[in-house]
Amino acid sequence: MDFSHYAPLWGEALLTALAVLILLLGAMMKNSGKLPGYLSLAGLVAALGLVASNLFIAPTLFFFDTISVDALSQFFKAVFLIVSLLVVIASLSKYTGKGSDEFFALLLLATVGMMIVSSSVDLVTLFVGFELASLSTYAMAAFDKTKKNLEAAMKYFIYGSVSSAFMLFGFSLLYGMTGSTRLADVAAASVESFGAATLVALLFVIAGFAFKMALVPFHMWAPDTYEGAPALVSALLAAGSKKMGFAAAFRVLLIALVAMRVEWYLAFAILAAVTMTLGNLAACWQNNVRRILAYSSIAQAGYIAIAFVVVGAAYGDAPVNVLNLGMFPADQLGIAGALLLILGHALMKTGAFIGSAQVASMVSKSDAEDPDDISNYAGLASRAPVTAFCMLIFMFALAGIPPTAGYIGKFVLFSSAIYSGLVWLAVLAILNSALSLVYYLRIISYMYLKEPAGPKIAESKGYMAALVLTMLGVVYIGVFPDQFINWALQAATVLLPQ
Repeated sequence: MDFSHYAPLWGEALLTALAVLILLLGAMMKNSGKLPGYLSLAGLVAALGLVASNLFIAPTLFFFDTISVDALSQFFKAVFLIVSLLVVIASLSKYTGKGSDEFFALLLLATVGMMIVSSSVDLVTLFVGFELASLSTYAMAAFDKTKKNLEAAMKYFIYGSVSSAFMLFGFSLLYGMTGSTRLADVAAASVESFGAATLVALLFVIAGFAFKMALVPFHMWAPDTYEGAPALVSALLAAGSKKMGFAAAFRVLLIALVAMRVEWYLAFAILAAVTMTLGNLAACWQNNVRRILAYSSIAQAGYIAIAFVVVGAAYGDAPVNVLNLGMFPADQLGIAGALLLILGHALMKTGAFIGSAQVASMVSKSDAEDPDDISNYAGLASRAPVTAFCMLIFMFALAGIPPTAGYIGKFVLFSSAIYSGLVWLAVLAILNSALSLVYYLRIISYMYLKEPAGPKIAESKGYMAALVLTMLGVVYIGVFPDQFINWALQAATVLLPQ
């Protein structure tokens, strides 16, 4: 059998084999030390190299046409692998010795699940990938076994199970109407002709995806989970797992259910507007930094959801000369803007949660009641200068201040809304970005303008390495955006009519 044909899937195979190997080593060794972490690090670097070698691959189908490796799947895979890689680097300072093998094995399996979702062009395969990632992260959310961890994991598990049930029920209706689970077959079956049954299916599918993406009013699990789970796991959830929901929604809605774009266009117009506004307003009233980041993440999901509205409004329109980049349709620009914001947000949110983990690890040795309270960030610039500076960059980037990845993603995405005639939505998004400065500047003021809350403490090497790498990535995308914009535009073509 010629295995070279499956070369585009070697990354997933490598990480799966490595997860099993790490579990076996953990079972056979009394104390595996940092070995699971270093093995995970090496495996993720290798997998990222394999994905990078096929970034612009022509769409190729595998396993009875249920998996498609294309520019879009490679984009999301790169995002998931980068997030997992940064989390592993930071985890080398915390998860060592007994029990670390389970943590890193679960992380690798969660990454594989996300990668499967990004490539799935079949409803069954997509659901299997979702559940692999979800079940792994359910366990990771409770990994530290504190009361807060267990509560967060239970809420995450219950809400995640409900969202999976919603999504699966919607999938089952689509299968019942079309007789196929392949997205292309569902699209070819003209599902809009089935009337009320199609609307019910669409409702459940959107609800299931909205849970995964943490869109209002399906966001209620996110703040408690992100606050209660280990900070490094929260980074994986906010920066990786949530993006998996967008990867699936892009495939299902823009391929299988594109004929119903008017219906889901209206739904996402409401969801995007309400989500970004409520997320930012709620964040302004929080004192717990991780809850601030959680509501910020909800608001960012609202921004990204603008892409669905843009596609619904401008699908198939003639190309226009935009941003001096050339002739591109507004719908392609909208998807590209969402992808850029997904990449930027993945880096920014990973860095922000790793920074919060660094602060929490420093103050947990004191008598602080809540290690994540904003008061513990007072004078952080003098106590932990590297962490404070990186957090400063992440806060500005999340607010969309140039030259950062956050600015580039928002600029392209909001511009696409204007080009597609959705000026009201672009204005609302810009006003919400301005509103977000309230809580981002509040964190910055505590770090740089308040008296130190305690003595200077040595910063962990693993956390610092992850923070600096992430910060450099956020700034690099902002300063040299052209190659990333072209990459996102190329990936967007997979979802649009040729």
